[in-house]
Amino acid sequence: MTQQARIPYITVEDYLEGELHSDIRHEYVAGQVFAMVGSTLGHNRVVGNIATFLNSRLRGTPCSAYVSDVKVRIEAADAFYYPDVVVSCEAADLSALYLTEPVLVVEVLSPSTETTDRREKRLNYQKLPSLKEYVLVAPDAVQVEVYRRGQAGWEEVEIYGPEDTAVRLVSLDLAIPVAEIYTGVR
Repeated sequence: MTQQARIPYITVEDYLEGELHSDIRHEYVAGQVFAMVGSTLGHNRVVGNIATFLNSRLRGTPCSAYVSDVKVRIEAADAFYYPDVVVSCEAADLSALYLTEPVLVVEVLSPSTETTDRREKRLNYQKLPSLKEYVLVAPDAVQVEVYRRGQAGWEEVEIYGPEDTAVRLVSLDLAIPVAEIYTGVR
């Protein structure tokens, strides 16, 4: 006999309350929650390198870079994600639980998240009117993909490799050296 199980629907309010008390992080998509897996030391090093570089260059501006523990809400997708690095220039209350207007999102790829980062998250993040660039970084090879919003929508992608000296971030009018991204990884 076939057995059926109901997948419980979680409200946004219950999700946010649960995240305040949980020992692990969860992402939220349309009433479902998904536990986040840990990362490798290389993944963590790349995230730290990017966030450190961005925060040093953004000091004195209205923008800030945040790392893995800050959620982004995408109301149009009924989703909350924890990007590896997110830059926002919104005037957010420092006690806020999430950001809603990022200009830049960076995801460092891993075998367990790459498909989701390339498809679901990329398409959902692109629903944010404030977002100008979505960046995917390979932690184990020198490859950075920058998806950029143009005049007619998400029409541009630039791929940077070991032969490139810097990754251009138009959203922040910055270029981050490729060597800076991968410092201590290789």
